[in-house]
Amino acid sequence: MKLNKGNFIISGGGTGGHIYPALSIADGLKQLHPDAKIHFVGARGRMEMEKVPAHGYSITGLWISGIQRSLTLKNLSFPFKLLASIWKAFWLIRKFRPQAVIGTGGFASGPTLYVAARLGIPTLIQEQNSYPGITNRWLASKVDKVCVAYPGLDRWFPDEKLVFTGNPVRKDLRKELLNPDQGKASFGINPEYPCLLVMGGSLGARAINNFLGERLDWFLENKVQLIWQCGKFYAEASKAKLAEKHKPWIQVHPFLSDMPLAYSAADLVISRAGACTLSELCLAGKPAVLIPSPNVAEDHQTRNAEALANDDAAVMVTEDEIELRLMPVLRDLLNNADKRNQLSQKILTKATPKAVDDILDQIQNLIHAK
Repeated sequence: MKLNKGNFIISGGGTGGHIYPALSIADGLKQLHPDAKIHFVGARGRMEMEKVPAHGYSITGLWISGIQRSLTLKNLSFPFKLLASIWKAFWLIRKFRPQAVIGTGGFASGPTLYVAARLGIPTLIQEQNSYPGITNRWLASKVDKVCVAYPGLDRWFPDEKLVFTGNPVRKDLRKELLNPDQGKASFGINPEYPCLLVMGGSLGARAINNFLGERLDWFLENKVQLIWQCGKFYAEASKAKLAEKHKPWIQVHPFLSDMPLAYSAADLVISRAGACTLSELCLAGKPAVLIPSPNVAEDHQTRNAEALANDDAAVMVTEDEIELRLMPVLRDLLNNADKRNQLSQKILTKATPKAVDDILDQIQNLIHAK
């Protein structure tokens, strides 16, 4: 099959952790090849079907979903969905004839990368986590190259295919952040007092929100300012807990769109441990307390957090330790600038600001090799 120069297919979705790296790679390809045609493949009904077009790219949805871990009738439809998705991916690739196909994980990546590899098209996957997802593990023997963000993944991927690149992060975070005073001023808070940024993910984290909601007076009494990203599902309940006396010391936001500004304001961060969020924290050099979500596949957030905590680049508190450990940890770090600085310096060493460029280099090398 003759390939169209400048055409690329990217597949990744299900979560922001798969979608935003894919968009960063697409933006990099567009910058490198201004006339390139870039088309996405996602799973019907998943968030990529909304996020990708909003970013200016076209997308095709496959009828695909994951296998349920418990015995359920839903699993009976999986073989039919897989075959239908492979067939649709085949005809899409035959029509589009891409120079390369890139996958960042998620259900739709499986059939798309499988078909591309069988057709002899250069293929690359980008694995964000320290514990690979099932789709990327399945594709390991089929694709040409695997770009990873953590060491030690030769347990799942062939060593000769592995390249350490780190995770792509959004373009605005690759620029220098504002100084802390400017960041705090942008949120209308006092630069003389510490600021704690709390991120529970776009959907929010119930355990973290409950912890904060029960201790708002403590933050006020100890003059700790709080930028609380509670998630859209918890916005009303979280705002209802605020009294007039807490404002503007404590600010509740369903979602934070300007993360560079939020990172600039923060003296300390409480966060989930999604791979892309951790890559942003590394690049921003922010001292962080990581509370991994226990409700994710293969418990990969715990493994991500451990990779930093075991190297003294962050502090990890598990969700079942929140009531016992989180407040002592916060008191210690908020009252100890030296400790925060040590965490900041250490996490900075984990940053990979050239991740997108390094992944693009690998794509270019594959194209030239074939």
